[in-house]
Parts: sequence; structure tokens; C-alpha cells
Amino acid sequence: MSSRPKPEWKEVEPARTANGDKPSASPAWIRGDKGGEPVSVEDSIVSVGGLFRQSVERFPDRPCLGKRVEDGPYEFESYSEVGKKVDYIASALDGAGVKAKSAVAVYGNNSPEWMIAMQACNRMNYKCVPLYDTLGEETVEFILGHAEASAVFCEAGKLPMLSKALPSVKQNVQLVCYWGSAKDEAVKAVSDIGVTLKSFDELLAEGETAVVPPAESTLDDLCTIMYTSGTTGEPKGVMISNRNLLAEIAAAKGFLANALGEAATENEVYLSYLPLAHIFDRAIEELMISVGGGIGYWRGDIKYLVDDIKALRPTLFCGVPRVFDRIYNGVLAKMKAAGWLKSTLFNFAFHRKLEFMRQGRPHEKASPFFDKLVFSKIKEALGGRVRLICSGAAPLSSHVEEFLKVCMMCHVVQGYGLTETMAGSCMSIPGRVGADVGLPLPGVKVRLESVPDMNYDALADPPRGEICIGGDTVFSGYYKREEMTKEVLEPDGWFHTGDIGEITKDGVLKIIDRKKNIFKLAQGEYVAAEKVEGLLKKFDFVEQIWVYGNSYETALVAIVVPMEDKVKQWAKSNKVEGDFAALCENEQVKKMMLDGLMETGKAAGLKGFEMVKALHLEPAAFDIERGLM
Repeated sequence: MSSRPKPEWKEVEPARTANGDKPSASPAWIRGDKGGEPVSVEDSIVSVGGLFRQSVERFPDRPCLGKRVEDGPYEFESYSEVGKKVDYIASALDGAGVKAKSAVAVYGNNSPEWMIAMQACNRMNYKCVPLYDTLGEETVEFILGHAEASAVFCEAGKLPMLSKALPSVKQNVQLVCYWGSAKDEAVKAVSDIGVTLKSFDELLAEGETAVVPPAESTLDDLCTIMYTSGTTGEPKGVMISNRNLLAEIAAAKGFLANALGEAATENEVYLSYLPLAHIFDRAIEELMISVGGGIGYWRGDIKYLVDDIKALRPTLFCGVPRVFDRIYNGVLAKMKAAGWLKSTLFNFAFHRKLEFMRQGRPHEKASPFFDKLVFSKIKEALGGRVRLICSGAAPLSSHVEEFLKVCMMCHVVQGYGLTETMAGSCMSIPGRVGADVGLPLPGVKVRLESVPDMNYDALADPPRGEICIGGDTVFSGYYKREEMTKEVLEPDGWFHTGDIGEITKDGVLKIIDRKKNIFKLAQGEYVAAEKVEGLLKKFDFVEQIWVYGNSYETALVAIVVPMEDKVKQWAKSNKVEGDFAALCENEQVKKMMLDGLMETGKAAGLKGFEMVKALHLEPAAFDIERGLM
């Protein structure tokens, strides 16, 4: 049996030997150093609604929620102003007959109205049911019906889609409230169904005339049912309580203050562009509100994201690997186009600073000269004042992580967690160079469970097995899905993630596999798909890639989302015509992409059976909303 991985890990439960069908498991650990201490909210706060009201009282004049119109500057409403709107919307819902513990859906792109609607739900002890703005009619209909939503907040542009889903759920939905400018035909389509329809301003005016007190809430009341994508069936409703979110906020505050050494303050500014319907962005925005920080909302168009970043100049920037892959590829492309001298200078500066960081120097002391000469210009891509970058939702490639840590001149951390664990369960160690997810966040317990059929032994040295998460951030189950809950959640609260982890010799957790994600080819060779994908992503024409194989075939195939601008440039140079979708079907383009993957694979040392032999080019990016990330 292995000993405790490192002093930073504190054993809180003993290891378990195999017993019948139950495999062996490592000890349960928490983070044992100062970085494992949470910054708890006051005992008097028992709900996220109470936490919001506390911030309104403490930071009445601080900027709270902001947006910009076209190319103008960000304009913010203060905590006091936002607090009043939350009171009015909440009171209007109560006046419309929406009872405590009812479900209220929010459907649309991130915006101040989205957040105000959610905080109104928190205030009145409603279960907020967020819907991705990309969802189609059938999924919207299923979620509204399954959650038994009593009211729906909807972006004006989504009213036509909502109107298609409403007929089958109108027996529950008492009210639809939309924000933005709605077309007459969309308003008529909803009104004709027989559901009460009001604008956001109308609801504000109604609530202002009869403000009601907040509803009572407890720690264990549900504040959200968050539906995760149903790639193998209908969406699952993850039940999230006040206790879960408050524990996550305390964990994040503890990490920032005690592990990073930079406590979050009211001076933080965060750009909201990741879907609020996903737990990653939801948790970050709740954290920002808890410290009195400002949240600026993007304009909802990826074409303007870079401009929104520069206009807001955030201090905290969160993203998913796809976003950081684009930044990485964009900078490298500019360096190549800049000519031999600038490209050579960049490469020299990059590798020199990286080497110093690998030796243990903090980023700000690794190469101050090149920071000023080279990297400060790159940092401006994120507005110039970012002090923390956090990547989540999927593993970040090691070469991209190193690039960010060197070039962005700030702390870069990679988080690990799932919707069922409030997004943040582990966080990489600041200043450490290496593709891992570090240690558990404050208050989070981690253990590894052996997976015998994949030859992963949680009691070996190093311990390897399925990552299980425990603590107050773990959800209580899937809404109305008891059997599905039992498949992943043990009676004593341990959640089985399905991810395979290893405690490395350096004492950090590293994601090495996905349970059942190693497959055998027909010739008997085993392939680790994620390893292959990570290496092939170094081909600079690849934005996203998914590799597949099975025991009936001798070779791997891949679905690749190419970099649109690079493919178009190549097509123009090679006189290949068509829009991006047509180019993805073009045999010349497919051959170019496959040849590039082969060259990249050989350079990375992949074996013959690990090479992709056929591919499909997909013009639409994989995304969280469709369950493809």
C-alpha cells in the first residue's frame, strides 16, 4: 500500500481494501496546508440570495452589472440599483402567484437581466432552471416539463423557439417575461398560446408598487436545477442547493487568499461570456458578487469578444480550452507572419522564461526584461490587467498551459470538477509548470478507487484510479432520477466522476484517462484516445479533435473542427473554392488535414497504430451546450 502522497495532502479517511464487487480505494484526502483553508461566509448567511443582499448592503455604490451598446464603453449599474431591480422582479413573481420552491426557467444569452432574474429566484426561494441559449425546441420543451417550471424569463430573440415548446407545458407555466426588443409576431405567437406575457420593464413596474420581503430559505433548499447535456438520452437535472454553492464560494475564496496569496476584492472585474447556464460561469459570477466585484457582459457575438475584453479590461479571465487554443494559435500565427527576427526573439524569450519557471521562479521574476520587451504586448490581448487566468470544463493541453503561464504575465491555473461538484473540486498549484490539476480546493475531499479492468490500482505507488469527490460541494442527486443518481452517488456522499487520476511523485493530481476511454483495436493494441488527441492538437490547423476506434477496426478515425481562417487561406493559395462548410467536404482539404495530422503524430512520437487514418471535417465547433465538451 502506498504512503501518503505528500505533506500537502491530509488523510481524513483510511484506505479501503477490495470487498466483493466493491474495488479497493485510496485514503480520502483533503489539502493539508494553508491553501486548504476555506474563507467561510458568515453563519447568518444560509442562502445565495442572502449573500447577494449582504453585498448590496456592503457595496451599495460599487459597480455591479455592466453592458455596452455597440462599440461604446461599458456602463454599470451599482449594487444598490441592481438590488432594487431584484426586489421588484421577485415581488412581481410573487404577485403573479409563483410559490416558494417553484421552478423558474431562464432562457437566453448572458446579460444583466439574466443575472437579475436568477437573483430574484434566489430571493424568493425558487429553483432557477437555466437553459442554454442554443437549445432547440424539443430540449426546451423537455426541461420545462420535467422541471415543472411555473415561469420563464426569455431573451426576446428566443421567443419564437419558446413559443414552439410552450403548448405542451402551458398547464404549469403561469408567466413568460422577456427582455430586449421583441418582434410583434413573436409576442403574438406566445400570447396566442394563452400564457401571460410581459416585458422585463413591465414586471419591474409591477413589483415596484408592492415589494414583498424575501422568502425564508435553508442551506439544503435547492436553488438551481442545472440540466446537463443528454448525449446518451434525455438531459439530467443536477440538483444544486444553497449549501453546495456557498461551499464552492468559500472554497474559491480560500484558494485565492491562502493558496494564491491574492484575495478577491471589490476591485475585481470579470467578463461574462461563458454560458451562465453552465456551473463554471455561474459559480464565478456568484463569487464576484460575494466580494462586491463588477461583472461585464459580452455582446453575445464571438466576433466581438476580443473587442469586449479590451473595453472591459478584466482582472479575472476564465475560459475553456477552445478559447485558449484560439489565443495560442493566433499568437503563433502572428509571430510567424512577423518575420524571422521577431519570431526568433519570441522563441528565445519564451524558452528562456519557461526554463526559469521550471526551475521554480515565480512568473514575475522569471524574466522581467522579456516581460517588458515581448510579453507585455501579448498580455494586451486580454486587456492588460488580468492577474488570474482560470481554465476549466475540459483538460487544457500542456503546451497551451505553458504558453499562457509564460506569455500572459499572471497566475494561470487549471481547475477540475463537474456540474455535480459545482465546477471547482481541484485547482492546479500557482507557479508550477506542468499539466495537472493540483490539489483539492478547501473543504473538498478526494479519493481514488481502483478500476481493475483497466489495470488502475488506487493502492499502488503511484496510486491510480477513478476520482471520487466528497464534501459539501457534491450535489444531492439528479432531479426525478433516483436510479441514475445511485449509479454515481454513494449513500455516504462520494461522487464517482468517471475520470481516471494519478497522484504523481510531485504530490499533485493529474487526469490521465477517462473510465472506459481506453479502447482496444482489432489487432490487440490499446489506444489512449485523450493522449492522442492532445498531441494531434499541436497541428496548427486543428481547433478541436475527437479520436475514435474500437475492437472491430484496425485503425483510428477522427472528427476534426479545423481553424476556419487557416483553411480559407490554404484554399485561396491552392485555388480551392467554396465557403467553410464546402471546404470541409472538399477532398483536397481533407487530404491536407490528414497529411498534417500524420506529420504532427510522427513528430510527437506516436506509434503506427496511434495514427489517424481517416477523418471527417466538421465546420461547427464542439460545445458544452450540445454535450460535446
